[in-house]
Amino acid sequence: MALVPALDLRPVSNDIAIPHVPANVEAEQALLGALLYDNAAFERLGDNLQPRHFFEPFHQRLFEAIETHIRKGQLAEPILLAQQFASDPAFNELGGVRYLADLVDRAPPAANAPDYARAVYDLALRRDLIRIGGEITTTAQQGDAELDARDQIEAAEQQLYQLAETGSVSQGFVAFADALQGAVAMAAEAHGRDGGLAGLSTGLLDLDQKIGGLHPSDLVILAARPSMGKTSLACNIAFDVARHYAWEPQPDGSKKTVAGGVVAFFSLEMSSEQLAMRLLAEVSGVSGDRLRKGEIDAMEFGRVRDAAIEIQEAPLYIDATGGITLAKLTARARRLKRMVGLDLIVVDYLQLITTGAGGPDNRVQEISMITQGLKALAKELKVPVLALSQLSRQVENREDKKPQLSDLRESGSIEQDADMVMFVYRESYYLSRLEPQENTPEHFEWQEKLDRVKGLAEIIIGKQRHGPIGTVKLSFNEDLTKFGNLARDSGRYDPH
Repeated sequence: MALVPALDLRPVSNDIAIPHVPANVEAEQALLGALLYDNAAFERLGDNLQPRHFFEPFHQRLFEAIETHIRKGQLAEPILLAQQFASDPAFNELGGVRYLADLVDRAPPAANAPDYARAVYDLALRRDLIRIGGEITTTAQQGDAELDARDQIEAAEQQLYQLAETGSVSQGFVAFADALQGAVAMAAEAHGRDGGLAGLSTGLLDLDQKIGGLHPSDLVILAARPSMGKTSLACNIAFDVARHYAWEPQPDGSKKTVAGGVVAFFSLEMSSEQLAMRLLAEVSGVSGDRLRKGEIDAMEFGRVRDAAIEIQEAPLYIDATGGITLAKLTARARRLKRMVGLDLIVVDYLQLITTGAGGPDNRVQEISMITQGLKALAKELKVPVLALSQLSRQVENREDKKPQLSDLRESGSIEQDADMVMFVYRESYYLSRLEPQENTPEHFEWQEKLDRVKGLAEIIIGKQRHGPIGTVKLSFNEDLTKFGNLARDSGRYDPH
Protein backbone atom coordinates (compact mmCIF):
# COMPACT_ATOMS: atom_id res chain seq x y z
CA MET A 1 0.00 0.00 0.00
CA ALA A 2 1.53 3.30 -1.08
CA LEU A 3 1.48 6.11 1.41
CA VAL A 4 -0.48 9.28 0.68
CA PRO A 5 1.84 11.73 -1.15
CA ALA A 6 2.35 15.31 -0.09
CA LEU A 7 -0.12 17.70 -1.66
CA ASP A 8 1.04 19.85 -4.58
CA LEU A 9 -1.80 22.06 -5.73
CA ARG A 10 -1.02 23.43 -9.22
CA PRO A 11 -2.89 25.83 -11.50
CA VAL A 12 -5.97 24.17 -12.98
CA SER A 13 -6.09 26.57 -15.94
CA ASN A 14 -4.27 29.49 -17.45
CA ASP A 15 -6.65 31.94 -15.82
CA ILE A 16 -7.34 30.51 -12.35
CA ALA A 17 -4.62 29.25 -10.03
CA ILE A 18 -5.07 27.57 -6.68
CA PRO A 19 -2.40 28.87 -4.29
CA HIS A 20 0.00 26.41 -2.75
CA VAL A 21 -1.11 25.22 0.69
CA PRO A 22 1.79 24.91 3.16
CA ALA A 23 1.58 21.22 4.11
CA ASN A 24 3.86 18.20 4.10
CA VAL A 25 1.94 14.96 4.50
CA GLU A 26 5.18 12.95 4.15
CA ALA A 27 6.63 14.74 7.21
CA GLU A 28 3.45 13.91 9.11
CA GLN A 29 3.77 10.26 8.08
CA ALA A 30 7.43 10.17 9.12
CA LEU A 31 6.61 11.62 12.55
CA LEU A 32 3.70 9.27 13.17
CA GLY A 33 5.78 6.30 12.04
CA ALA A 34 8.60 7.23 14.41
CA LEU A 35 6.15 7.49 17.31
CA LEU A 36 4.55 4.14 16.51
CA TYR A 37 7.97 2.54 16.25
CA ASP A 38 9.30 4.06 19.47
CA ASN A 39 6.73 5.49 21.90
CA ALA A 40 9.54 7.03 23.98
CA ALA A 41 10.11 9.57 21.20
CA PHE A 42 6.86 11.26 22.18
CA GLU A 43 8.44 12.73 25.34
CA ARG A 44 10.97 14.60 23.20
CA LEU A 45 8.35 16.49 21.19
CA GLY A 46 7.60 19.19 23.77
CA ASP A 47 4.17 20.67 24.40
CA ASN A 48 3.64 22.78 21.29
CA LEU A 49 2.50 20.13 18.84
CA GLN A 50 -1.23 19.40 18.98
CA PRO A 51 -3.47 17.15 16.85
CA ARG A 52 -4.94 20.20 15.09
CA HIS A 53 -1.52 21.04 13.63
CA PHE A 54 -1.65 18.05 11.26
CA PHE A 55 -2.98 18.79 7.76
CA GLU A 56 -4.41 15.32 7.01
CA PRO A 57 -7.60 14.87 9.16
CA PHE A 58 -6.91 11.19 9.84
CA HIS A 59 -3.41 12.07 11.00
CA GLN A 60 -4.99 14.44 13.54
CA ARG A 61 -7.05 11.60 14.97
CA LEU A 62 -4.12 9.17 14.85
CA PHE A 63 -1.78 11.54 16.70
CA GLU A 64 -4.44 12.16 19.35
CA ALA A 65 -4.90 8.40 19.84
CA ILE A 66 -1.12 7.87 20.13
CA GLU A 67 -0.90 10.70 22.67
CA THR A 68 -3.79 9.32 24.73
CA HIS A 69 -2.33 5.80 24.85
CA ILE A 70 1.14 7.01 25.84
CA ARG A 71 -0.11 9.38 28.55
CA LYS A 72 -2.10 6.51 30.06
CA GLY A 73 1.02 4.36 30.10
CA GLN A 74 -0.36 2.09 27.37
CA LEU A 75 1.44 0.82 24.28
CA ALA A 76 0.62 2.69 21.07
CA GLU A 77 1.25 0.32 18.14
CA PRO A 78 -0.56 -0.56 14.87
CA ILE A 79 -2.50 -3.64 16.01
CA LEU A 80 -3.96 -1.95 19.11
CA LEU A 81 -4.76 1.32 17.34
CA ALA A 82 -6.36 -0.50 14.41
CA GLN A 83 -9.11 -1.71 16.76
CA GLN A 84 -9.87 1.87 17.77
CA PHE A 85 -10.19 3.02 14.16
CA ALA A 86 -12.03 -0.04 12.82
CA SER A 87 -15.15 2.04 12.05
CA ASP A 88 -13.27 5.09 10.76
CA PRO A 89 -14.00 5.49 6.99
CA ALA A 90 -10.77 7.37 6.31
CA PHE A 91 -8.74 4.67 8.07
CA ASN A 92 -10.28 1.93 5.97
CA GLU A 93 -9.93 3.97 2.78
CA LEU A 94 -6.20 4.43 3.43
CA GLY A 95 -5.72 0.69 3.87
CA GLY A 96 -6.52 -0.03 7.50
CA VAL A 97 -3.88 -1.73 9.61
CA ARG A 98 -1.65 -2.04 6.52
CA TYR A 99 -1.36 1.76 6.44
CA LEU A 100 -0.19 1.85 10.06
CA ALA A 101 2.26 -0.97 9.39
CA ASP A 102 3.69 0.94 6.40
CA LEU A 103 4.16 4.00 8.62
CA VAL A 104 6.29 1.91 10.95
CA ASP A 105 8.19 0.21 8.12
CA ARG A 106 9.18 3.54 6.59
CA ALA A 107 9.75 5.34 9.89
CA PRO A 108 12.92 7.43 10.21
CA PRO A 109 15.13 7.08 13.31
CA ALA A 110 13.22 8.05 16.45
CA ALA A 111 15.92 10.62 17.24
CA ASN A 112 14.69 12.66 14.26
CA ALA A 113 11.09 12.87 15.54
CA PRO A 114 11.51 16.38 17.05
CA ASP A 115 12.71 17.70 13.68
CA TYR A 116 9.62 16.37 11.92
CA ALA A 117 7.42 17.72 14.72
CA ARG A 118 8.87 21.21 14.24
CA ALA A 119 8.22 20.99 10.50
CA VAL A 120 4.58 19.97 11.03
CA TYR A 121 4.07 22.71 13.61
CA ASP A 122 5.68 25.41 11.46
CA LEU A 123 3.54 24.54 8.45
CA ALA A 124 0.40 24.66 10.61
CA LEU A 125 1.31 28.18 11.75
CA ARG A 126 1.89 29.20 8.13
CA ARG A 127 -1.59 27.98 7.18
CA ASP A 128 -3.08 29.98 10.05
CA LEU A 129 -1.14 33.07 8.93
CA ILE A 130 -2.53 32.72 5.40
CA ARG A 131 -6.06 32.39 6.78
CA ILE A 132 -5.68 35.38 9.10
CA GLY A 133 -4.22 37.46 6.27
CA GLY A 134 -7.15 36.57 4.07
CA GLU A 135 -9.66 37.48 6.78
CA ILE A 136 -7.90 40.81 7.40
CA THR A 137 -7.92 41.62 3.69
CA THR A 138 -11.58 40.68 3.25
CA THR A 139 -12.71 42.66 6.29
CA ALA A 140 -10.72 45.73 5.27
CA GLN A 141 -12.02 45.63 1.68
CA GLN A 142 -15.66 44.95 2.45
CA GLY A 143 -15.87 47.10 5.57
CA ASP A 144 -18.06 46.44 8.58
CA ALA A 145 -20.67 48.78 10.01
CA GLU A 146 -19.87 47.58 13.53
CA LEU A 147 -16.07 47.68 13.22
CA ASP A 148 -14.06 50.76 12.35
CA ALA A 149 -10.42 50.56 11.22
CA ARG A 150 -9.07 50.73 14.78
CA ASP A 151 -11.29 47.86 15.87
CA GLN A 152 -10.08 45.81 12.90
CA ILE A 153 -6.46 46.46 13.87
CA GLU A 154 -7.26 45.38 17.44
CA ALA A 155 -8.94 42.20 16.21
CA ALA A 156 -6.04 41.39 13.89
CA GLU A 157 -3.46 41.97 16.61
CA GLN A 158 -5.39 39.73 18.97
CA GLN A 159 -5.43 36.89 16.44
CA LEU A 160 -1.72 37.26 15.72
CA TYR A 161 -0.89 37.38 19.43
CA GLN A 162 -2.86 34.23 20.15
CA LEU A 163 -1.19 32.50 17.23
CA ALA A 164 2.27 33.51 18.46
CA GLU A 165 1.55 32.42 22.03
CA THR A 166 -0.42 29.22 21.58
CA GLY A 167 -0.20 28.21 17.94
CA SER A 168 -3.95 28.51 17.59
CA VAL A 169 -6.11 31.56 16.99
CA SER A 170 -9.37 29.94 17.99
CA GLN A 171 -9.49 27.57 20.91
CA GLY A 172 -13.13 26.58 20.50
CA PHE A 173 -14.37 23.69 22.61
CA VAL A 174 -11.98 22.13 25.11
CA ALA A 175 -12.39 18.49 26.06
CA PHE A 176 -13.20 17.99 29.73
CA ALA A 177 -10.14 15.74 30.06
CA ASP A 178 -7.92 18.65 28.99
CA ALA A 179 -9.65 21.08 31.35
CA LEU A 180 -9.32 18.55 34.16
CA GLN A 181 -5.62 18.15 33.46
CA GLY A 182 -5.19 21.93 33.74
CA ALA A 183 -7.09 22.02 37.03
CA VAL A 184 -4.92 19.24 38.49
CA ALA A 185 -1.80 21.11 37.36
CA MET A 186 -3.03 24.24 39.19
CA ALA A 187 -3.70 22.21 42.33
CA ALA A 188 -0.25 20.61 42.13
CA GLU A 189 1.37 24.02 41.74
CA ALA A 190 -0.55 25.36 44.74
CA HIS A 191 0.48 22.31 46.78
CA GLY A 192 4.12 22.99 46.01
CA ARG A 193 3.99 26.62 47.14
CA ASP A 194 4.47 27.89 50.65
CA GLY A 195 1.08 28.71 52.12
CA GLY A 196 -0.73 26.64 49.52
CA LEU A 197 -1.42 29.63 47.24
CA ALA A 198 -2.83 28.90 43.81
CA GLY A 199 -2.23 32.47 42.65
CA LEU A 200 0.17 35.38 43.04
CA SER A 201 0.91 36.42 46.59
CA THR A 202 -0.17 39.95 47.51
CA GLY A 203 2.51 40.12 50.22
CA LEU A 204 -0.25 40.43 52.85
CA LEU A 205 -0.52 37.17 54.76
CA ASP A 206 -4.08 37.41 56.04
CA LEU A 207 -5.38 38.61 52.69
CA ASP A 208 -3.59 35.76 50.90
CA GLN A 209 -5.08 33.29 53.33
CA LYS A 210 -8.56 34.62 52.63
CA ILE A 211 -8.41 34.79 48.82
CA GLY A 212 -5.64 32.31 47.98
CA GLY A 213 -3.65 34.95 46.13
CA LEU A 214 -4.51 36.59 42.80
CA HIS A 215 -5.60 33.93 40.34
CA PRO A 216 -4.77 33.84 36.62
CA SER A 217 -7.65 34.87 34.33
CA ASP A 218 -9.47 36.66 37.16
CA LEU A 219 -10.77 40.23 37.11
CA VAL A 220 -10.34 41.64 40.61
CA ILE A 221 -11.98 44.96 41.48
CA LEU A 222 -10.47 47.04 44.30
CA ALA A 223 -12.84 49.88 45.21
CA ALA A 224 -12.90 52.67 47.77
CA ARG A 225 -13.82 56.28 48.34
CA PRO A 226 -11.08 58.87 47.65
CA SER A 227 -8.18 59.00 50.15
CA MET A 228 -8.93 55.53 51.51
CA GLY A 229 -5.72 54.15 50.05
CA LYS A 230 -6.81 52.01 47.09
CA THR A 231 -3.94 53.25 44.91
CA SER A 232 -1.51 52.69 47.80
CA LEU A 233 -2.73 49.12 48.26
CA ALA A 234 -2.48 48.46 44.52
CA CYS A 235 1.08 49.84 44.52
CA ASN A 236 1.98 47.70 47.54
CA ILE A 237 0.69 44.55 45.84
CA ALA A 238 2.24 45.35 42.44
CA PHE A 239 5.65 46.09 43.90
CA ASP A 240 5.63 43.03 46.16
CA VAL A 241 4.89 40.83 43.13
CA ALA A 242 7.62 42.50 41.06
CA ARG A 243 10.34 42.50 43.73
CA HIS A 244 9.95 38.75 44.32
CA TYR A 245 10.10 37.86 40.63
CA ALA A 246 12.10 34.73 39.88
CA TRP A 247 12.13 32.53 36.81
CA GLU A 248 13.67 29.38 35.43
CA PRO A 249 14.58 28.62 31.79
CA GLN A 250 12.51 26.17 29.78
CA PRO A 251 13.80 23.73 27.13
CA ASP A 252 12.40 25.93 24.35
CA GLY A 253 14.31 28.97 25.64
CA SER A 254 11.31 30.65 27.27
CA LYS A 255 11.08 31.75 30.89
CA LYS A 256 8.75 30.20 33.44
CA THR A 257 7.83 32.35 36.42
CA VAL A 258 8.40 30.48 39.67
CA ALA A 259 7.88 33.34 42.15
CA GLY A 260 6.47 36.85 41.98
CA GLY A 261 6.00 38.13 38.47
CA VAL A 262 6.29 40.81 35.81
CA VAL A 263 3.77 43.61 36.43
CA ALA A 264 2.11 46.09 34.05
CA PHE A 265 0.78 49.12 35.94
CA PHE A 266 -1.56 51.37 33.94
CA SER A 267 -1.70 54.62 35.92
CA LEU A 268 -4.34 56.81 34.32
CA GLU A 269 -4.38 59.35 37.15
CA MET A 270 -0.84 59.58 38.56
CA SER A 271 2.44 60.04 36.70
CA SER A 272 5.13 57.37 36.68
CA GLU A 273 7.32 59.65 38.85
CA GLN A 274 4.58 59.96 41.48
CA LEU A 275 4.20 56.18 41.63
CA ALA A 276 7.97 55.76 41.88
CA MET A 277 8.02 58.29 44.73
CA ARG A 278 5.47 56.20 46.64
CA LEU A 279 7.55 53.08 46.21
CA LEU A 280 10.71 54.90 47.30
CA ALA A 281 8.94 56.04 50.46
CA GLU A 282 7.70 52.52 51.17
CA VAL A 283 11.08 50.84 50.74
CA SER A 284 13.26 53.55 52.31
CA GLY A 285 10.94 54.24 55.24
CA VAL A 286 11.13 57.99 54.56
CA SER A 287 7.85 59.90 54.45
CA GLY A 288 6.67 60.56 50.91
CA ASP A 289 5.46 64.02 51.90
CA ARG A 290 8.91 64.95 53.20
CA LEU A 291 10.50 63.47 50.07
CA ARG A 292 8.41 65.71 47.83
CA LYS A 293 9.18 68.80 49.93
CA GLY A 294 12.89 68.01 50.18
CA GLU A 295 12.74 67.98 53.97
CA ILE A 296 15.17 65.10 54.49
CA ASP A 297 18.67 64.99 55.92
CA ALA A 298 21.77 63.33 54.48
CA MET A 299 21.16 60.05 56.31
CA GLU A 300 17.61 59.80 54.98
CA PHE A 301 18.76 60.68 51.46
CA GLY A 302 21.25 57.83 51.72
CA ARG A 303 18.41 55.48 52.60
CA VAL A 304 16.45 56.74 49.60
CA ARG A 305 19.45 56.23 47.32
CA ASP A 306 20.01 52.70 48.65
CA ALA A 307 16.32 51.91 48.19
CA ALA A 308 16.45 53.12 44.59
CA ILE A 309 19.39 50.84 43.86
CA GLU A 310 17.60 47.92 45.52
CA ILE A 311 14.35 48.22 43.58
CA GLN A 312 15.45 49.51 40.18
CA GLU A 313 15.68 46.02 38.69
CA ALA A 314 12.13 45.06 39.70
CA PRO A 315 10.13 44.14 36.55
CA LEU A 316 7.43 46.77 37.15
CA TYR A 317 6.38 48.54 33.95
CA ILE A 318 4.36 51.75 34.28
CA ASP A 319 2.16 53.21 31.54
CA ALA A 320 0.93 56.64 32.65
CA THR A 321 -1.08 57.47 29.51
CA GLY A 322 -4.10 59.48 30.63
CA GLY A 323 -7.46 58.52 29.18
CA ILE A 324 -6.06 55.44 27.48
CA THR A 325 -8.50 53.46 25.36
CA LEU A 326 -9.33 49.87 26.11
CA ALA A 327 -7.92 48.84 22.72
CA LYS A 328 -4.56 50.50 23.40
CA LEU A 329 -4.36 49.09 26.91
CA THR A 330 -5.05 45.60 25.57
CA ALA A 331 -2.53 45.93 22.75
CA ARG A 332 0.21 47.19 25.08
CA ALA A 333 -0.41 44.40 27.57
CA ARG A 334 -0.15 41.79 24.81
CA ARG A 335 3.04 43.37 23.53
CA LEU A 336 4.63 43.43 26.99
CA LYS A 337 3.82 39.78 27.57
CA ARG A 338 5.23 38.85 24.19
CA MET A 339 8.46 40.81 24.73
CA VAL A 340 9.35 40.28 28.41
CA GLY A 341 6.51 38.28 29.98
CA LEU A 342 3.54 39.36 32.10
CA ASP A 343 2.04 37.99 35.32
CA LEU A 344 -0.15 40.80 36.69
CA ILE A 345 -1.99 43.81 35.25
CA VAL A 346 -3.01 46.73 37.48
CA VAL A 347 -5.36 49.45 36.21
CA ASP A 348 -5.74 52.69 38.20
CA TYR A 349 -8.54 53.31 37.68
CA LEU A 350 -11.45 51.75 35.80
CA GLN A 351 -13.58 54.86 35.22
CA LEU A 352 -10.72 56.67 33.44
CA ILE A 353 -10.52 54.12 30.61
CA THR A 354 -12.34 55.04 27.42
CA THR A 355 -13.74 52.87 24.67
CA GLY A 356 -12.45 55.16 21.91
CA ALA A 357 -14.26 56.87 19.09
CA GLY A 358 -17.79 55.74 18.39
CA GLY A 359 -18.40 54.45 21.93
CA PRO A 360 -21.88 54.36 23.45
CA ASP A 361 -23.40 57.52 24.92
CA ASN A 362 -24.67 55.60 27.93
CA ARG A 363 -21.95 55.60 30.60
CA VAL A 364 -23.22 52.42 32.24
CA GLN A 365 -23.05 50.65 28.88
CA GLU A 366 -19.54 51.98 28.30
CA ILE A 367 -18.36 50.75 31.71
CA SER A 368 -19.90 47.38 30.89
CA MET A 369 -17.83 47.21 27.68
CA ILE A 370 -14.70 48.10 29.65
CA THR A 371 -15.19 45.50 32.38
CA GLN A 372 -16.00 42.84 29.80
CA GLY A 373 -12.87 43.81 27.88
CA LEU A 374 -10.67 43.60 30.98
CA LYS A 375 -12.14 40.21 31.88
CA ALA A 376 -11.51 38.98 28.33
CA LEU A 377 -7.92 40.28 28.54
CA ALA A 378 -7.36 38.42 31.82
CA LYS A 379 -8.56 35.18 30.24
CA GLU A 380 -6.60 35.70 27.02
CA LEU A 381 -3.27 36.46 28.71
CA LYS A 382 -3.96 34.10 31.63
CA VAL A 383 -3.01 36.73 34.22
CA PRO A 384 -5.00 38.41 37.00
CA VAL A 385 -6.21 41.94 36.26
CA LEU A 386 -6.49 44.16 39.35
CA ALA A 387 -8.69 47.13 38.41
CA LEU A 388 -9.36 49.98 40.81
CA SER A 389 -12.78 51.57 40.92
CA GLN A 390 -14.52 54.54 42.46
CA LEU A 391 -17.47 54.32 44.83
CA SER A 392 -20.55 56.48 44.60
CA ARG A 393 -21.19 59.32 47.05
CA GLN A 394 -24.09 57.48 48.66
CA VAL A 395 -21.57 55.96 51.09
CA GLU A 396 -21.17 59.39 52.70
CA ASN A 397 -24.91 59.65 53.33
CA ARG A 398 -25.08 56.54 55.49
CA GLU A 399 -24.31 56.32 59.16
CA ASP A 400 -22.42 53.09 58.50
CA LYS A 401 -19.70 54.12 56.06
CA LYS A 402 -18.53 50.61 55.27
CA PRO A 403 -18.87 50.11 51.49
CA GLN A 404 -20.96 47.42 49.85
CA LEU A 405 -21.52 46.15 46.32
CA SER A 406 -24.36 48.55 45.60
CA ASP A 407 -21.96 51.46 46.21
CA LEU A 408 -19.94 50.69 43.07
CA ARG A 409 -20.39 53.35 40.42
CA GLU A 410 -22.14 51.81 37.42
CA SER A 411 -22.25 48.80 39.74
CA GLY A 412 -24.29 46.38 37.66
CA SER A 413 -21.64 45.51 35.07
CA ILE A 414 -18.69 45.78 37.47
CA GLU A 415 -20.24 43.45 40.01
CA GLN A 416 -21.35 40.99 37.32
CA ASP A 417 -18.07 40.75 35.39
CA ALA A 418 -15.69 40.71 38.37
CA ASP A 419 -14.47 37.45 39.86
CA MET A 420 -13.68 39.26 43.09
CA VAL A 421 -14.64 42.63 44.56
CA MET A 422 -12.65 44.09 47.47
CA PHE A 423 -13.23 47.35 49.33
CA VAL A 424 -10.72 49.41 51.31
CA TYR A 425 -12.13 50.94 54.49
CA ARG A 426 -10.39 52.93 57.21
CA GLU A 427 -12.57 54.03 60.11
CA SER A 428 -9.93 56.53 61.23
CA TYR A 429 -10.46 58.51 58.00
CA TYR A 430 -14.05 59.33 58.93
CA LEU A 431 -13.49 59.54 62.67
CA SER A 432 -10.68 62.09 62.32
CA ARG A 433 -13.12 64.45 60.60
CA LEU A 434 -15.56 64.38 63.52
CA GLU A 435 -13.28 65.95 66.13
CA PRO A 436 -15.33 67.57 68.96
CA GLN A 437 -14.30 70.71 70.82
CA GLU A 438 -11.07 70.22 72.74
CA ASN A 439 -10.99 69.72 76.51
CA THR A 440 -14.48 68.29 76.59
CA PRO A 441 -15.59 64.80 77.69
CA GLU A 442 -16.66 64.16 74.09
CA HIS A 443 -13.16 65.01 72.86
CA PHE A 444 -11.49 62.64 75.33
CA GLU A 445 -13.87 59.88 74.27
CA TRP A 446 -13.24 60.68 70.61
CA GLN A 447 -9.47 60.66 71.11
CA GLU A 448 -9.60 57.29 72.86
CA LYS A 449 -11.63 55.78 70.02
CA LEU A 450 -9.33 57.30 67.38
CA ASP A 451 -6.27 55.84 69.09
CA ARG A 452 -7.84 52.38 68.89
CA VAL A 453 -8.44 52.52 65.12
CA LYS A 454 -5.55 54.67 63.99
CA GLY A 455 -3.12 52.72 61.83
CA LEU A 456 -5.74 50.04 61.04
CA ALA A 457 -7.45 49.25 57.76
CA GLU A 458 -10.03 46.73 56.62
CA ILE A 459 -10.23 44.93 53.30
CA ILE A 460 -13.86 43.93 52.83
CA ILE A 461 -14.32 41.09 50.35
CA GLY A 462 -17.81 41.66 48.97
CA LYS A 463 -17.68 39.02 46.24
CA GLN A 464 -15.44 36.06 45.58
CA ARG A 465 -16.18 33.33 43.08
CA HIS A 466 -13.49 31.03 44.45
CA GLY A 467 -14.11 31.35 48.16
CA PRO A 468 -15.92 33.02 51.04
CA ILE A 469 -16.57 36.71 51.55
CA GLY A 470 -15.47 38.46 54.73
CA THR A 471 -13.16 41.08 56.20
CA VAL A 472 -9.39 41.13 56.56
CA LYS A 473 -7.69 43.59 58.92
CA LEU A 474 -4.38 45.19 57.95
CA SER A 475 -2.06 47.85 59.26
CA PHE A 476 -1.74 51.18 57.45
CA ASN A 477 1.13 53.65 57.77
CA GLU A 478 -0.15 57.02 56.57
CA ASP A 479 3.31 58.58 56.30
CA LEU A 480 4.51 55.85 53.95
CA THR A 481 1.07 55.08 52.44
CA LYS A 482 1.88 51.45 53.14
CA PHE A 483 -0.36 48.55 54.08
CA GLY A 484 1.11 45.75 56.15
CA ASN A 485 0.35 42.61 58.14
CA LEU A 486 -1.02 42.96 61.66
CA ALA A 487 1.25 41.53 64.35
CA ARG A 488 -0.16 38.16 65.46
CA ASP A 489 1.04 38.37 69.04
CA SER A 490 -0.37 41.75 70.06
CA GLY A 491 -2.91 44.41 69.23
CA ARG A 492 -0.26 46.67 67.72
CA TYR A 493 0.41 46.78 64.00
CA ASP A 494 3.60 46.09 62.14
CA PRO A 495 4.62 49.22 60.18
CA HIS A 496 6.97 47.22 57.98
